[in-house]
Amino acid sequence: MYWVTPRHLAGDDGDLAERIGDALVGLGWRTWPTSRNTLLYVSPDGLRGAEWILAAYPFEVGGLPVAWQLSARPHVGSALTEWNAYFTVGIPHEALADLLVAIDAREAPDVGFEGPESVLTALSAQGWLRDADRPRTTATDLGFSCTVSLELLPPLVQDADPRPDLVGWQSWAEPVLGAPYLWCASFSASIPHDLVAAFASSLASPVPVPRRSLPKCAEGRLTVVHRS
Repeated sequence: MYWVTPRHLAGDDGDLAERIGDALVGLGWRTWPTSRNTLLYVSPDGLRGAEWILAAYPFEVGGLPVAWQLSARPHVGSALTEWNAYFTVGIPHEALADLLVAIDAREAPDVGFEGPESVLTALSAQGWLRDADRPRTTATDLGFSCTVSLELLPPLVQDADPRPDLVGWQSWAEPVLGAPYLWCASFSASIPHDLVAAFASSLASPVPVPRRSLPKCAEGRLTVVHRS
């Protein structure tokens, strides 16, 4: 077992489905398989959802297949979700689990009062750098291998707001410049900024994380703090 930093380059240890599934069960969310060979989890109040959709392979973000889709709706009777968030394989499960805890704790998961500055403040508190050209929308880790940024929504990202040219928080890890991404995350435009801030704060945490195996594309960028 390795204990490594930084978290954003540690990968998912091939355990993304199990770790997040266990976290959701621990929160009391119900689960059942769907006809699309996906696994759907729903919060006790019916307002929050998480779906393991890798088997359905609905689309890609950054050239990687989407593995988890999170969503929230304003009330149980609503057929449409207010916002969606998508996470590819390779994402560190700690950051996704912490986001789910934040979503579960919200009385109204579709309503937020904080602005985008909350996301950048969370990253700055962990030592990340604001982009010199886009200081109000973009931050990068000290190694310039991971970015969190307000960007135009990628294709197929769904949001309750139907207007074109919407922006939403996007994040990705690129251990080697120009090489394939390690993971990508895409948040639709209507997700509350404080929820993205919870994800960003966990992603940038300096606390070492345990891994049985390390992503090859991050060799030389990871620091092994301890072996057990």
